[in-house]
Amino acid sequence: MPQSSRYSDERVEKLLAELVQVLEKNQTPTDLSLMVLGNMVTNLINTSVAPAQRRVLARSFADALQASVREDKAH
Repeated sequence: MPQSSRYSDERVEKLLAELVQVLEKNQTPTDLSLMVLGNMVTNLINTSVAPAQRRVLARSFADALQASVREDKAH
């Protein structure tokens, strides 16, 4: 179930488009893109979240990621 956000869809979409643009500009393959984005998430959690909340947030993030992945055959 999607969660409501305090951020507008427009703001989220703008940031997403900019990140995609950087990855495309550098012709970044999927595996490297995932590595870089995963490292970014880890860095954000480790530097911006209280130590006692890091594992809880990481689990919540992982659960949301799993829930958002489609199982159709298109790629």
